[in-house]
Amino acid sequence: MYGPANTALHELQHSTYVRFSLLAFSSIFFLVDPFAAIGSFLAITAGANPARRRRMAFKASLTCFIVLTAFAFAGQFIFSLFGIKLPAFEIAGGLILLLIGIDMLEAKRSPTQESSDETTEAATKEDAGIVPLGIPMLAGPGAISSVMVLVGQAPNHWQMFAIIGSIAITAAVSYGVLNGADRVRGILGETGIRILVRIMGLLLVALAVQFFVNGLTDLGVIARQD
Repeated sequence: MYGPANTALHELQHSTYVRFSLLAFSSIFFLVDPFAAIGSFLAITAGANPARRRRMAFKASLTCFIVLTAFAFAGQFIFSLFGIKLPAFEIAGGLILLLIGIDMLEAKRSPTQESSDETTEAATKEDAGIVPLGIPMLAGPGAISSVMVLVGQAPNHWQMFAIIGSIAITAAVSYGVLNGADRVRGILGETGIRILVRIMGLLLVALAVQFFVNGLTDLGVIARQD
């Protein structure tokens, strides 16, 4: 039987797991932001038959999953290789997320994720599922930075599992959104998509500030609050 102390510890661990999992999923999903990529996806796949469009959506989502997962597993090695400390990356990642979030508040994609030249060039490609749809439109610098910061904050295996699970869910949702881009845009409309992107941008700005504060706290600039 669990005593009161063991029960309280179990509940605390469960609460910590839930909070970290929600943080991981929200930060990764908001940065991948498949809804904001609908317009570019439709432009790139204009004139393509449903089978080809579905194939490109799958390749883009799979590329996103592979790239983000690779950086999740390589994160600690990259930190060690270049001598980067987690607080420095938290602050740098927070700044990147802040810039992307500000662009999203204006309902537009950040140049780090997508440019008009890339969209135009991709429209002439036979298969643009990997580049630029998969990377950098879905798995851009912001999403990669967020994953690496989360990995730096994840000393336990269950936290790493939460990160990989969040990447997998984000990739699966991205496939569903892109594969059904016409239907999604028909349901939400341009105005609905813009509102959704702005809401994600607002939440992303909050996450960016939190990353920045975490970095300053780890450096001892700000007193840690328990």
